[in-house]
Amino acid sequence: MLLYFLQVTENNNASNYLPIGLQLIFAIGLIATIIILSDWLGPKRRTEDKLQNFESGIEIKGNARQPVAIKYFLVAILFVLFDVEVIFFYPYAVNFRELGWHGFMAVLLFVSLFIAGLVYIFRKGALKWED
Repeated sequence: MLLYFLQVTENNNASNYLPIGLQLIFAIGLIATIIILSDWLGPKRRTEDKLQNFESGIEIKGNARQPVAIKYFLVAILFVLFDVEVIFFYPYAVNFRELGWHGFMAVLLFVSLFIAGLVYIFRKGALKWED
């Protein structure tokens, strides 16, 4: 076992990551070059029509910087939170036989914490749309 560990650490050194580093540097350089060249070579006709905001072909009415109810953001954040919870079920579903009862109890605790959070959200009235 110790020999295997030593062999793995000998093969895993900084020089193995050189191709990845070079590819990253090349990608960043290519992106910077494309952006700079497109700005330098591209057309520069700045008319009033081109500088005006485009709103899907609809005439602009008023200011777009109006306050939005916090309810929309709260629902979006809660959706992301509970959507990410579902992602954590995949590894359990793949390995549920190997995890046994210990894994089942861990997932049960995980789900119960999220259910407790959902009950808290309902009790606080975070999802009420009347007001």
